[in-house]
Amino acid sequence: MAIKNVVGALVIASLGLIGCDQSKAELDSTKQQLQSVTAERDSLKTQLDATKAQLAAAQQQLDQMKQAAAAPATPPSGAAATPAKEGHHASKGGEAKAPPAATPKEEIKQESKKAHRAM
Repeated sequence: MAIKNVVGALVIASLGLIGCDQSKAELDSTKQQLQSVTAERDSLKTQLDATKAQLAAAQQQLDQMKQAAAAPATPPSGAAATPAKEGHHASKGGEAKAPPAATPKEEIKQESKKAHRAM
């Protein structure tokens, strides 16, 4: 009986060792998968952080542009606060600007006034 018990114990021990070898390979494979998934997660986190930073910078630029568009345009120092009116009171030193092109109706009116004055 003692021999059967010893043989039985050896069989059970050998099956245990064989089972451990299989689970060790599976454990190593799972560890490698965990490492690759962890590396991918870290990479995605880094990309997400970079994208968040870019989004924050773009939002700041957008806010600045909105403020610049909403603020009234201030002339540089030394410049006139209001634009100079064209026409009879234009300054003599600058280039003469051509009057705006008249529409056909306005041209007819001007010609009829000239003809009426000539009479």
